[in-house]
Amino acid sequence: MCEAGAGFVTVVNANWDFHARKNIPNIPEGMGVFGPPLDHAVSAFLNDLKQRGLDKKILLVITGEFGRTPGLDKNLGRHHWPKICPLVLAGGGLKHGRVVGQSDKRGGEPASEPITIADLHATVMHTLFDVNKMRLDVTLPQKLQDRAQRGTPIRELF
Repeated sequence: MCEAGAGFVTVVNANWDFHARKNIPNIPEGMGVFGPPLDHAVSAFLNDLKQRGLDKKILLVITGEFGRTPGLDKNLGRHHWPKICPLVLAGGGLKHGRVVGQSDKRGGEPASEPITIADLHATVMHTLFDVNKMRLDVTLPQKLQDRAQRGTPIRELF
């Protein structure tokens, strides 16, 4: 799809909600089922991009809609926690092999300046467009321009 010119490809791997309730797995069970296929798919995709010379052109973004509680409950489950969220970026011509930002010792609160959704959007937009040229293109929807300008691109990646 990428080689055919698709601008965006979205893959949803749903239901990582390991709450450890009736018919919902706990963390060890859920990660045992979901973790290996994700690991394999990401590794294969990144290797394929590199072999095809597309690793600088295509950006892979892996994230959830929010994080999980820093501790396990009595059933080994985790619950919704909006203060910390996983974010993985690969390819796209960005600098990689680094961890940006820190959480506190429990993994529940940001210990450094938080990266916001607006910052993620700005980072993605800066990998796709020359933002200065975007400002001059009156045909671009204002909403798209706002996404590129509202946040701050994650500087450690450029």
